[in-house]
Amino acid sequence: MSSALLACLDGVVLPAAEARIPATDDGLLQGDGVSELLRLHGGRPVALADHLARLERSAAGLRLPLDLDAVHTDVAELLTAAGTGPEHGLLRIVVTRGGRRLLLTEPAPPAPAQVRLATVTYAPPRLLDGIGALGAAGQALASRQARERGFDAALLVTPHGRALESPAGALFWVAGGRLLTTPLDDHVADGVMRARVIALSGAQQQPIALDRLKRADELLLATTAFGIVPVVGVDDAELAVGAVTRDLAARVGEQIRDELRER
Repeated sequence: MSSALLACLDGVVLPAAEARIPATDDGLLQGDGVSELLRLHGGRPVALADHLARLERSAAGLRLPLDLDAVHTDVAELLTAAGTGPEHGLLRIVVTRGGRRLLLTEPAPPAPAQVRLATVTYAPPRLLDGIGALGAAGQALASRQARERGFDAALLVTPHGRALESPAGALFWVAGGRLLTTPLDDHVADGVMRARVIALSGAQQQPIALDRLKRADELLLATTAFGIVPVVGVDDAELAVGAVTRDLAARVGEQIRDELRER
């Protein structure tokens, strides 16, 4: 079974193409549910405890019943069945309002050496602060619009011109030798990799206007799938890949390798 993409639906492991949920599930009809996406290396999850803690916080924020022990068991059974093939590079966990637990393995896309971002105007929904909810159509549309313009990913910017984050990852920049990131008060995602980078680097949180961001010394994304990804352009502005970005990428990679070696 490990040669195919796999799913675990309510405790049963099966090929992903055979996983089904009822059409009446509000997770499908209204996007009423929570999800987490995490990286797998050699069949082992990265930061599993952190992602499950975030899943639990998201469910609590959405007033969604969650059997976390059952999710733990599902993860173990699915990863045992999946093995270590390249088609199992990511693990997606979904819990719906209809009471379904759906876990999927997915291939990880090729890691980009660097990315260029296109700005897309976006107003984040404040009611969902801190919640990894389903229903991310707005961010998915922003990503498609950026690619239609020839860029790699979107940079979400408020109607008043404040830079927020990318659907691809949390936004960090270097100014005056300091590593900075947008604050949670700006209604950005409280992602696991964002939190890890802050803890590892001591990055400070502060808001930033788009015109100032385009003049940053360095710019980077902290992503679940790839770790640190340098940003070399925002719209028509060019940015350089600097020493802070390269050092942070090396430190994040080493931290992940240390974590995996300890198991």
